[in-house]
Amino acid sequence: MSVNDEILERLKKIATPTLANALDDVGFNGVMNNLAPAGFGMKVVGRAITVQETTGPFGSFSSDDFKVGHMIDAANPGDVIVVANNGAQVSTWGGMASYAAKLKGVGGLVVDGGIRDREEIIEFSFPAFSKHMVPTPGKTRIKVLSINDPIICAGVRVRKGDIIVADGTGVLCIPIEHAENITEASEKFSADDRKAMEEMDAGLTFTNALKKFSKI
Repeated sequence: MSVNDEILERLKKIATPTLANALDDVGFNGVMNNLAPAGFGMKVVGRAITVQETTGPFGSFSSDDFKVGHMIDAANPGDVIVVANNGAQVSTWGGMASYAAKLKGVGGLVVDGGIRDREEIIEFSFPAFSKHMVPTPGKTRIKVLSINDPIICAGVRVRKGDIIVADGTGVLCIPIEHAENITEASEKFSADDRKAMEEMDAGLTFTNALKKFSKI
């Protein structure tokens, strides 16, 4: 089962708060809290490539355990690499990885942990979202345990192929099986928002708009 490209294109027009309303309606806790973009205006919508990491003190693992290249190799153009590292304040990813991923056409990155090289990430226009921005290297501190197994990232279950949407407000995951109905519901909410603003322009109070359009 996979989500077709037409759904992805429609999701690119919808903000995460609107999608979060629809996720509530299907009962899926898809919002990854406390993750922020590396730069202003970053947004990405794409299929998830999942990575599970573990972190220890410097020298805990070999350099070969870091495997950032393996993450990039596993991703197809447009995919979003999603890394679960339990919020560790150690860098999983930096500027050179962003450059390589951008060249390959990878859509973006989400890390429940740290990344670094903010300026280079912005320069390369690579959408990257993380819990921390830190200079601390991941080499010999981080070990990749698996790629494309189910993970829990910032409290949310993510599987390969689930849809990741990230923007200036936050990051969320849409399960494959709910992608179509979440998209349809969110489009309706967006249309209601536009109608509510039109009616407020015509004199409707915000209180009455809230009553009329309950998902504002």
